[in-house]
Formats: sequence, C-alpha cells, structure tokens
Amino acid sequence: MALTPQDVSRIAHLARLELQDAEAAAMLTQLNGFFSIVEQMSAVDTSGVEPLYTPLSAVQAVHLRLRDDAVTESNQRELNQRSAPAVEDGLFLVPKVIE
Repeated sequence: MALTPQDVSRIAHLARLELQDAEAAAMLTQLNGFFSIVEQMSAVDTSGVEPLYTPLSAVQAVHLRLRDDAVTESNQRELNQRSAPAVEDGLFLVPKVIE
C-alpha cells in the first residue's frame, strides 16, 4: 500500500502539521518505508506460534514477578479535591469542551 503526496497532505492536515514541500517528500518516503516493513511482517506465517509476554522468554525461562493485589494507601479523595475549582458528589467538575 503506497501512499501518495495527497495522502501525506491529508495526514498532515488531520494532525495539524504544516509541512514544507521537502518535509512532505521526506515524510512520504518514511511512511512508505514503514508500510513496506508492515507488509513484510504481515506476509510471515505465524500460525502455531504462541505470543510472548516478553522477548526474553524466547531465550530463557522468565517467571512473572507479580505482587499481591492489596490496598496500600488510604482513601485521600477529600484531601486531593481541596484544590479543585469545582467538585460535586466526590467528582471533579470540568468545563464542557465538546458540543
């Protein structure tokens, strides 16, 4: 899937980026290179390969170091909300930004 200069212009517009012509050309090359790598990776048959939770587990036995899920701090909601400009029913109130 090769991108066109128009695609790069649209992506830059959506990202609110202002690119000069030279920057857009460089970005086009980089994005097409990225998608080329993605296509190569997608072409590899990975059926029967189990996912790794860490790359180290491919070369050595790794044991997960999980901690107990226990509460270690007291509830400090009221203390944390003292500096808030507006609070209601224990919730922070924020201005509406989306219509």
